[in-house]
Amino acid sequence: MITYSIGLKNKFRGITVREGMLFEGPAGWAEWSPFLDYDDATCVAWLRAAQEAAVDGWPAPVRDVVPVNCTVPAVDPLTAAEIVRRSGCSTAKVKVAERGQTLNDDLARVEAVRDAIGASGRVRIDANGGWSVDEAVRSLKQLDRFDLEYVEQPCAAVEDLAAVRRRTEVPVAADESIRRAEDPLRVKELEAADIAVLKVQPIGGVRACLDIAEQLGLPVVVSSALETSIGIAAGVALAAALPELPYACGLATVSMFTQEVVAEPLLPVDGVLPVKRVQPDPALLEACRADAARSAVWEERMARVLKESAG
Repeated sequence: MITYSIGLKNKFRGITVREGMLFEGPAGWAEWSPFLDYDDATCVAWLRAAQEAAVDGWPAPVRDVVPVNCTVPAVDPLTAAEIVRRSGCSTAKVKVAERGQTLNDDLARVEAVRDAIGASGRVRIDANGGWSVDEAVRSLKQLDRFDLEYVEQPCAAVEDLAAVRRRTEVPVAADESIRRAEDPLRVKELEAADIAVLKVQPIGGVRACLDIAEQLGLPVVVSSALETSIGIAAGVALAAALPELPYACGLATVSMFTQEVVAEPLLPVDGVLPVKRVQPDPALLEACRADAARSAVWEERMARVLKESAG
């Protein structure tokens, strides 16, 4: 197992460096990269996803390419517009409700993205549960002037998602209310979302995501957990195996890294990603290798999570 440490071009989810582990099994390379603030029990699902990728492989695809959106962090408007123009994507997901920022910051960023992507492009926003119900409703009334495709996780609690959905015309997508919930099917029970956002590592693998998608019965957007191309390939495999894929997926996040571990990273061309397995380039992998201290942290973490997964 090799621990990687790669810088991010912009702060994302409060971090500037992404870390994780890569390893190879009979089916190919896998990534295990739960965020450092997750406890060992939460990390077990991430381990199952990595084991599936390395040992079992993934279901057969029903499509050869996957449409993707670019992701715009909570940056200034000029940077946001530049990210969109560089991406080549016709859909953009914009982070809003960032701690320490205001609604005016969100409005300026989303306006810049709308201008950059054009009238025919699609703009969706992601609040990561940062609003109360009333804040979400007020904010969406103003932000929807930019013709939003949907809002992702406007509030933290699934009950609040349901309340927002009843009070706004903007479609609601559930992310954390599925992947971090004790019962992800509460989203369906409460009619809390129009769209399900699924991430392979947090949910426990491609097959686990396909099972949840079938039970939820909602359109699915596959999104990344900020992985290298090794991990992104698993997300692409899920998107490729879904019976229907009406929305662009949030899998074009490799561009947020300052380095990569594969020679041909999974970067979109004309707004799509190819469906394929990837493997690291030895020289690039070595350049991204974490130092001994960070490697030890991750090796100890893996040992604990393996013990946790064994019961």
